[in-house]
Amino acid sequence: MKSEFEHPRSSRETLEAGELAPGHPPRTGPIRRLYDWVLHWADTRHGPTALGALSFAESSFFPIPPDPLLMALSLGAPRKSLRFALITTLTSVAGGILGYVLGSLAWQALGPLFFQYVPGVTPEAFGQVQALYERYDFWAVFLAGLTPIPYKVFTLSSGVFAISFPIFVLASVLSRGLRFFVVAGLIYAYGEPIARFIDRYFNLLTWVFGLLLVGGFLVVEMVL
Repeated sequence: MKSEFEHPRSSRETLEAGELAPGHPPRTGPIRRLYDWVLHWADTRHGPTALGALSFAESSFFPIPPDPLLMALSLGAPRKSLRFALITTLTSVAGGILGYVLGSLAWQALGPLFFQYVPGVTPEAFGQVQALYERYDFWAVFLAGLTPIPYKVFTLSSGVFAISFPIFVLASVLSRGLRFFVVAGLIYAYGEPIARFIDRYFNLLTWVFGLLLVGGFLVVEMVL
């Protein structure tokens, strides 16, 4: 029996056709195998559940972002793409809150484990994040939630450095929601061609969009 998320060409095959695009994991190795494992859920009836679990885990420790699975599910069932974006946003923010709590209450015990085993979580990254917090607080979290900067570094360090919890949650909801709903909305409107374009240029697009958005807010703030 076909899954409700299957396409004439499967959602997974559509994305894997562009696997040499910038930002993709290498063809071999543990990260590539993990990436393939994540994508395989798009062609099962458990796709939305896997999407929520992945989004939650990626906010604190999992190395693969939820965007590839979100795109694959949206391609397989375009009418449900906004629902998938909502699932991704809510679970990602919930996972971010867990990361905040871990950083705030248990970092002394867990920090060495994260530094050793979680890709992207390093003492150097934490030092850079602390400097960003001291100058930008809200905008530091907002950009982390919107761009390819590892969100988990900001969720954990937000708790470690005791950034305002309401600011953290607001920035996370806005940035995560914007990122995932833009991706899902474009696929809803334009289908496979835009999905291939997003997949190929995802890192560049998110950086440009994020910087333009923040720049626009700063200009408005200066004028007012």
